Amino acid sequence: MSKEKKRLPIGLENFEQIIKENYYYVDKTGLISELLRNGGMVNLFTRPRRFGKTLNMSMLEHFFSIEGDKSIFEGLKISKDTELTEEYMGRYPVIFVSLKGINAATYDRAFDFAVQIMKDIAAAMQFLLESEQLSEYDKAEYQKLLDDSMSEAVFCSSLKKLSILLEKHYKTKVILLIDEYDVPLAKAFENGYYNQMIFLIRNLLEQALKTNNSLKFAVMTGCLRISKESIFTGLNNLKVLSITDERYDEYFGFTDAEVKEMLKYYGIESYYEEVKSWYDGYRFGNTEVYCPWDVLNYCDKIKSHGDSFPENYWINTSSNDAVKKFLQMSDNIKTKREIEKLLAGEKITKELHLELTYPEMYQSLENVWSLLFMTGYLTQRGRVDARRYQLAIPNLEIRDIFQTQIMESFKEKVKKDGTTLSQFCEALRNGEEKKIEDIFTGYLKKTISIRDTFVRKATKENFYHGILLGILGVKEEWGVFSNQETGEGYSDILIETEDGDMAILIEVKYANDGNLDQACERALKQVEDRKYDEELRENGVNKILKYGIACYMKRCKVKLADL
Repeated sequence: MSKEKKRLPIGLENFEQIIKENYYYVDKTGLISELLRNGGMVNLFTRPRRFGKTLNMSMLEHFFSIEGDKSIFEGLKISKDTELTEEYMGRYPVIFVSLKGINAATYDRAFDFAVQIMKDIAAAMQFLLESEQLSEYDKAEYQKLLDDSMSEAVFCSSLKKLSILLEKHYKTKVILLIDEYDVPLAKAFENGYYNQMIFLIRNLLEQALKTNNSLKFAVMTGCLRISKESIFTGLNNLKVLSITDERYDEYFGFTDAEVKEMLKYYGIESYYEEVKSWYDGYRFGNTEVYCPWDVLNYCDKIKSHGDSFPENYWINTSSNDAVKKFLQMSDNIKTKREIEKLLAGEKITKELHLELTYPEMYQSLENVWSLLFMTGYLTQRGRVDARRYQLAIPNLEIRDIFQTQIMESFKEKVKKDGTTLSQFCEALRNGEEKKIEDIFTGYLKKTISIRDTFVRKATKENFYHGILLGILGVKEEWGVFSNQETGEGYSDILIETEDGDMAILIEVKYANDGNLDQACERALKQVEDRKYDEELRENGVNKILKYGIACYMKRCKVKLADL
């Protein structure tokens, strides 16, 4: 009888729970050894979302904490480093705070959330009230951290105050873990109270990290490396470990060997190429890594349904605002061509600004390129010099996000230009080949081409098919159907006009050799050979127009079949 396989820890970020409840764990405990041997006093790890930052912080908490269960590390890599485990494991008071929950529409509401987070941390340490090492004054100071009406001054000193009290109680310095330090700043910027929040978080961090004599060391995580001037003023003991850093590069994200091992464990090795092309391709330092969130979700789905297709799991974890705003700003022809190169699987070289403030992020295209890189929408394929990197889209999943946003952006522009849309639809209805050609070419020149060289097997027709659907889908009175959506035996696109008397069949072909006339003839021949119009005639449609549309790069040719 085969042994039951471990469950996959989708959405679980508590290290102890994953180990004790026998979930599959990709061993990242080597991070502890490297941090203790090479880390600084204050260490900031910046990585895109969904790359295991919080789970690693939970791992650090359970390793160092005096209250921790040492048995959960048995058999893991760190357990082989006996010198370090004996010296550090279970030896320190640990404060673990996540700022992820400070998310509100107003500053006052956000501050309420911040107070609640700090109160919950303090409430877990009520043993301090009984401590013989603490004076009555100390205990009174601790009580302030449990108060609903905590002032900003008390909040900003809270981590430092807790550190002092814990050091007195345990007679040893404190380890401070601050997860998602930049989330409150992102939310504040979105909602218009950024200056108030930057002041609050700066004061909190300055007291906790700069003037805190009870601190052993600290680890912070975030998506972005906010400029020192705005939030880490005077913090000279800060060591930033970003996605360009070669140290710690394999500890966030899954390596190729780790993914192969996981697929083998579950007996799904045959899906390796799909998993790799969709979810690999991020380069942190010198290591290529997969996004753990995607790999876990897809593996879980394959285990239940072997015929599952790769999906975009990442897109649902964020609004993808960075891509939307980037596309809105990329109207100049140079940027459009750069995006087209990226979508075709090629590289471009850009100078990156890796330290920004939130107000700076959308001030220039250069800054948005940097934002896309830091948040995982682009990755590096090599460094040109100190500031310039070769950038690429990491994988098919991120390419799919770009493609979706490009199409959404295109549809919005079509909607705004109602006159051109009406002219295009009238030309289709009236059989005006040249007019259709001219207007469609105009649309092609304005939009960003999505060449399918990135996907080896996909046909280039998909892009042009999508553009046509994007245009026609805005014409609300018409019924527009795509064979890719319905699977019925119709041409690429079937249009039923509002009165039901007319149908329009469109077959799209890509002219690989640039011969548009020949490709048009092929398209019309397919419509005839497959008798796409038969069912329509049986349903009483009196007039059917059949178009062959051939495309090559930004050019097109339109031919109407003889009636």
